[in-house]
Amino acid sequence: MKRTISAVAVALLMIASYAAGRRHTRQNTTPSPNARRVLYWVDPMHPDYKSDHPGIAPDCGMPLEPVYAEPGTSVAASEATLPDGAVGIDVDKQQLFGIRVATVQKSWGSEKIRVLGRVVPEDTRVYRITAGSDGFIRETFNDSIGELVKRDQKLASSYVGETLGIASGFLAATAGVPGAVGKDGSRTMPFPGAVNKQGVSSIQGYADRLRNLGLSDAQIKQMAESHQLPETVDVVSPADGFILARNIAPGQHFDRSSEFYRIADLSKVWILADIFGSEVQHFRPGTIARVTLPDQGKTFSARVSNTLPQVDPVTRTLKLRLEADNPGFALRPDMFVNVELPVRVAPGLTVPLDALIDSGREQRVFVERSKGVFEPRQVETGRRLSDRVEIVRGLDEGERVVAAGTFLVDSESRLRSSAQAPPEQQPQKKVTPPSGSKAGLTVQAGQVKDPACGMMIDAAKAVSARNTLHRDGATYYFCSERCKQNFTRDPEHYLARIRRSVGHD
Repeated sequence: MKRTISAVAVALLMIASYAAGRRHTRQNTTPSPNARRVLYWVDPMHPDYKSDHPGIAPDCGMPLEPVYAEPGTSVAASEATLPDGAVGIDVDKQQLFGIRVATVQKSWGSEKIRVLGRVVPEDTRVYRITAGSDGFIRETFNDSIGELVKRDQKLASSYVGETLGIASGFLAATAGVPGAVGKDGSRTMPFPGAVNKQGVSSIQGYADRLRNLGLSDAQIKQMAESHQLPETVDVVSPADGFILARNIAPGQHFDRSSEFYRIADLSKVWILADIFGSEVQHFRPGTIARVTLPDQGKTFSARVSNTLPQVDPVTRTLKLRLEADNPGFALRPDMFVNVELPVRVAPGLTVPLDALIDSGREQRVFVERSKGVFEPRQVETGRRLSDRVEIVRGLDEGERVVAAGTFLVDSESRLRSSAQAPPEQQPQKKVTPPSGSKAGLTVQAGQVKDPACGMMIDAAKAVSARNTLHRDGATYYFCSERCKQNFTRDPEHYLARIRRSVGHD
């Protein structure tokens, strides 16, 4: 009897325990009104791949990640309350993902216009030494290209047949007239009445004709002092500078007007830079620019001279001319330099540069509509000022935009827009796979379907990653090496699936 009572007590205890456990389980599994609902699961490596149940990503083998609806709302409500492209991110997630917002504000300052310049000699400081008559070169002296020469330095000696007759007339005209020729070879009057006006004119005429034949003032003066005919005509440098061109050699015959040397005074140089017509207003004459030699760390100051009127027919740019002193001759002809000019910018609305998403065709930012809700907005940009960019159209002062983590918000926005779009609005068309593939596939514009996992992928990216396979005259594209290997192990299985897909289409 006691054993029977004990057995009944144990059975009742087990039943009570089971009932309590079921009640506790029901309480814990009953969804809370504030529970988060899962919309779908996505591949973390390929967000375009979505599934209605959890699992493993077919391309990379990673677990699919859930995408939740807004807390406390249903799936329909969460999609209906937000406009197209808008995304809701709670404060905790913003801190976790590093998303920050900034205020649209008016700012002003200066920006730097940088252009590439080329060093050229000043036209007024380039000297061309030419022949005044026919003759030949006897010898030359330290006249290599690139040599730094001094004023009146002897570069070569030549023989000119016409020199003797004119030099004889010059000596006859100056005979018996002390001091008839000055230090610079010009005619002087040592005392009144030394020679008449006709004699002065005669001496000046002979001196000019000698200069025309190539004699320097120093050689004319020496001839007047020594009263001897010159055996050669000396070719001398007219100024301090560098020899840019040399066209003579010992024993060479030359004709009248032949160029012997081209010498440039590089103590001051010009810098020519290409600028666009819209930038001309910033390069006003007298503006000081900063010139830097690449890879040398040397800087110079240059003054804007003027803008040349000619327009380059190829680049459609104008030539800006700057003048610069050249201490130590660091700036050489045809050398490239960096020209930097500060430009004052008028006040305007600006946002941080990281807030802007530039796709090439359009620019947009994400504006905070309410706490945690951001919507994309297309804007028109102006100048970039250091780490900020000017907004010409699309924003008002005081609005708040996403300034950090912008690309994360943009990815979520695109993902939500893709999920909200009805299937019939997603453009599809029948195309033939690229590179000679024989099987027709249903693809979206610019994409093909991976035959292994069924994902839509970019054919160009598959080619660059070498995730392609050629078989029976057809080319197949894969999202990853793993899908490519799966297809290689059992191609007939995947080809049969492609044929069935084509048949359905």
